[in-house]
Amino acid sequence: MNNQQHIHCIVEDCHYYSTGNKCSAKEILVATDQFGQTQPDRVDCEMATELTPQKAGTCMKTCCKTYVPKGSPKLNDDSVTKL
Repeated sequence: MNNQQHIHCIVEDCHYYSTGNKCSAKEILVATDQFGQTQPDRVDCEMATELTPQKAGTCMKTCCKTYVPKGSPKLNDDSVTKL
């Protein structure tokens, strides 16, 4: 099993967008839509340890299309299942 992590990205006008729909950033910050809409652009990975985690409730309340609720009984071998 290959444990190498890949972050996939489909935002082609981002500086970190790479061939094959990959993100080349060394770190990313995944947040709820509400957080993203209310925080300035300067709030990013460097501040991650200072930020308060939030509950999204559903994939549709994030820009993370890999979101799966904690405790979901439907997990596969890499712990990600689209519900």
